[in-house]
Amino acid sequence: MTTLLFFGDSLSFHGPDGPMPADDSRLWPNVAASLLDGHTELVAGFGWTARDAYWSLVGDPRVWTLLPKADVLVLGVGSMDTLPSPLPTYLRQGLRYLRPDGLRRWARDQYKAAQPWLSRVMGGRPVALPPALTVRYLDLVLTSIRALRPDLPAVAVLPPVHRAPSYAGVHTGRVPGAAAIRAWGEQAGVPLLDLADLVGDHVLGGHGNIDGMHWGWDGHKIVGHALAALVEQTIRAKQT
Repeated sequence: MTTLLFFGDSLSFHGPDGPMPADDSRLWPNVAASLLDGHTELVAGFGWTARDAYWSLVGDPRVWTLLPKADVLVLGVGSMDTLPSPLPTYLRQGLRYLRPDGLRRWARDQYKAAQPWLSRVMGGRPVALPPALTVRYLDLVLTSIRALRPDLPAVAVLPPVHRAPSYAGVHTGRVPGAAAIRAWGEQAGVPLLDLADLVGDHVLGGHGNIDGMHWGWDGHKIVGHALAALVEQTIRAKQT
């Protein structure tokens, strides 16, 4: 049985109609695990960047219990890093802490209304996490885990495309983000799953979630099969 320790963002647990329980068999981490006769331990959250994955590694004691049981590390983060973030992350995420409730709802509504316009006017910059920081945190996760599990196979992902109205379809951060992750993967010896190549037509053709970012079940199936094949290939390479 193959256990995937999977660090992910909402792409890993969000289906065509919204977020799903982590054990839903149609989600791509679970599709892959099923093909490998195993299961996935999913560590994920909405909007997670590579930095959030690192924070979960160092701050969540449940993750520590999973490390000895993992057969493969899947770094399924880095996609949200490339999205426009007109407000600094600490301000955007800090909206949830505003009180009273009416003020919080008003501020959130104002930001949601302004975000598409700001994304377009500012050319998709700044992004949620700059490419240099994305690869820094991916590498911190990898090296921290390999300090304990030096032979643990690892794979990662390249960011997909989107057509999200909430960002006015702007995604200028994807190309530099993908280039940085690709260079890091080559240097670190981590094979990469190209999500844009796998689900680009699915997303841009309007076959995914109405939000223009998350995938339909066909997209999950495609990526799950590709992940299983990449994991098998990576395990074989480790054994030779």
